[in-house]
This record gives sequence, C-alpha cells and structure tokens, in this order.
Amino acid sequence: MRYDAIIIGGSYAGLSAAMQLARAGRAICVVDSNTPRNRFAAASHGFFGQDGAAPRAMIAQAREKLLAYPNVHFVGGSAQYANPEPDGFSVDLGMGETLRGSKLVLAFGVIDDLPEIPGLAQKWGKSVLHCPYCHGYEFKGQRLGVLNAMEKSVHQALMIPDWGPTTFFLNGGAMPDEETLEKLARREVSMEPAKIAALEGTETELTGVRFEDGRVVALDALFTASRTRMASPIAEQLGCAFDDGMLGPVLRTDAMKMTTVPGVYAAGDIARGMHNATFASADGVMAGTGLHQALIFEPLAA
Repeated sequence: MRYDAIIIGGSYAGLSAAMQLARAGRAICVVDSNTPRNRFAAASHGFFGQDGAAPRAMIAQAREKLLAYPNVHFVGGSAQYANPEPDGFSVDLGMGETLRGSKLVLAFGVIDDLPEIPGLAQKWGKSVLHCPYCHGYEFKGQRLGVLNAMEKSVHQALMIPDWGPTTFFLNGGAMPDEETLEKLARREVSMEPAKIAALEGTETELTGVRFEDGRVVALDALFTASRTRMASPIAEQLGCAFDDGMLGPVLRTDAMKMTTVPGVYAAGDIARGMHNATFASADGVMAGTGLHQALIFEPLAA
C-alpha cells in the first residue's frame, strides 16, 4: 500500500500530525518505537486538560482515537532508513519491510545525554528534572538545586527560586562573573562550588548531594539541562539542514514545519529549541496541516 504520508514517531508531535491528516481522509502510516522521551516521568503537567496524566496513558488514548479512523495504520518498530524516490519517499523498517509514501513527517524525538554523576540517571524524570514548568510545582517549597551543566544553567538557577529555596551547584566549574553573582544574590540563590561525587537517596528519590570532599547537602530535587541529540539518523540521511539549538541540534523548518528537503516535515523536540509537550503537539498540528495542504496545492501548481 502507498500512503499519502508516513509519520516517523508516535508521541505527542507525531500523533498530533496524524490526527489532522486522518480527519482529512488521507491514508497515513505511523511508525513508532514506543520509546517517548518523557517515559521516565510519572506524570505530564501543564498540558491543556491533561494536567497530571501519565504520559503513556495520554499517548495510548490519542492512539486509540486515531485508530477509529479507517485510513490510519500503525507499525511498531524503528525506521532504519528513508530515501527519496521520484514520487515521494521510501522508509525501510528492516527485515525486508519497506513503506512508501508521498511525504514524510519526522517526529522521532531526541535523546537526553545526562551529566555523568553516579545516581543521577536513575532519578531522571522523578527527582532530577529538566523543566520547572513541567515538574516544579510538585516540589514547591522544598530544597531545590540546579546543576551547572552548560552556559544556560545560570538562567535556570535564576528561575528556580520561584519554586523554592535554591542552591546552584557549580560542580567544580568556573565561578560566575560579578554581574551574574549579583543577580544570583538578589534571587537568594546559594552557591556550592565543590565537585560532586554522587547523588544520595533511593533509586528514584533524591535526598542529597555528596561532594568529593565528603560533605553532603540535603536536597529534594535537582534541575539540570541535558544535551540532546537526534533519536534517529534519518533527517541526516535525507540531507535536512540543522541549526544549533540551546541544548543541541534542531532541524530547520519553515512556518509550516517543512524542513529544507521538500516533502519532509518535522515536529516536536527535534525541530525547536524549547521543549514542552504542548509545543510538540502544536508543532504536530502545524506539520499535519501543512503537509495536507501541500498534497492539495502542489499538484495544482504543476
């Protein structure tokens, strides 16, 4: 079967794009590996009408609603390769299975490369967090910290005091300049310059930060920025252009979410600097509608 669109990635962005195309009556296929970026979090917050819902439950509900449309097909697994063809694109799923479609939506997401501190990875999405808007309220008024992981960490340290008393952990990094120190002082942010040895607590619950000098500072939640990278090489295979984002590379798109490769659209964390479930879903809506209109108007202009 040939599809009007193949959507690679079945989380917030991909499913939002799929819904627009499904309701337009187009034949679509969603390829999904079932590894959403926010699978480490117990709840998703700030999403319209879904505050506090489990991310996988939200995805399952969206998928169920999509499957009510007879023109929607799902394939489990990972897309291995995508290649341009004279009338569209082919997507290789491995094991000899190939899909063909007129256009593509890339929504495969990103992978977080976390700071290499013992005890941190296990707590990711639970008591080690990246976004105060997503998870800050659940720790409001508790002992909070910000890990110095990149230049933007200072920005995060200046924000977090709105949720609770904050310590900025330099982790052996350079002391901020005088202007930044003055801003941190005005925000009543404490400073800890020492190198961190490990995070203390249970597998998921943070209780403190242990330094190489043996000291332990009690802590309930630690915010940190992660470096991100594409969860799939397909955009690079296709020759899509990238820009430097705050956390890592992002795909360059136009206002309708089309990449620099005609017929290839991108949505979600791979195509924007600020990562948020609502933004991802909105990008998916734009990619889906942009792709649908291209299916209509490009043949008329030929």
